[in-house]
Amino acid sequence: MKKYFFLLLILLMVSCQVTETLHLNPDGSGNIEVVHLRDENSYMQLAKEEYSKEDIYSDTTYVFGDYIKKHQETFSRTAAADQQVFLRYTDVKVHRKASSYEKEFRTTYTQNFQKACDIVDLSKTDHYLDDIKNNYALSAEEHYYKVSYDYNRNRFSRSVTIIDSVELKKQFDKIEEIKAKYKGSKLVQNYVVNYHFPRKIQSISNPLAKISEDGKSLSLQFLLTDCLQNPEITNLEVVLEPETVD
Repeated sequence: MKKYFFLLLILLMVSCQVTETLHLNPDGSGNIEVVHLRDENSYMQLAKEEYSKEDIYSDTTYVFGDYIKKHQETFSRTAAADQQVFLRYTDVKVHRKASSYEKEFRTTYTQNFQKACDIVDLSKTDHYLDDIKNNYALSAEEHYYKVSYDYNRNRFSRSVTIIDSVELKKQFDKIEEIKAKYKGSKLVQNYVVNYHFPRKIQSISNPLAKISEDGKSLSLQFLLTDCLQNPEITNLEVVLEPETVD
């Protein structure tokens, strides 16, 4: 089931745009939002005749912590270490809309944080919800990298760490097969990063980043398949101008 879920995720990835938007306040608090939006033209190329047969409508919003309460019985049976991981997601809010009538398939994950190091890897939210519901152990997950954030004085970082090189190679090869299958198709598969800071950016580790006119925001764009095959390309370090003292 897990392998099927991940392959389905990859198929969706080659026909959607993911946007990660972060706002950082002067005191280090802020909010982050990740939006998965299915690109209808791309998905139509993949689904072909099945596209017109879709008959779906749902519009739901929930908080991860409420989901823990709803499935408290299974949650209580998970390993203590796993529970601690899940509890970090307590305040994550999920809004999911799927409408074949409006042709809108969008999932939005949001988190408010007091410190950048509290930011969770929002891409794992759905997997962890499924784990809680079915009492799956985190050790059964096929995740091969983790994402963490930090902000210390004037330095912000987004760090990706490979945690399973064997699984990375497996997924790399799977994605190569998918890329070969859809070679020549004009598919939207972007990962867009938009970060907003309280002060001007002094330097940035990725030379492809575009800095806004006021110097306080940046934008970066990757191919989703590239991010899945080489997650470390999304590593980022941003140095802000020193805070002025009145």
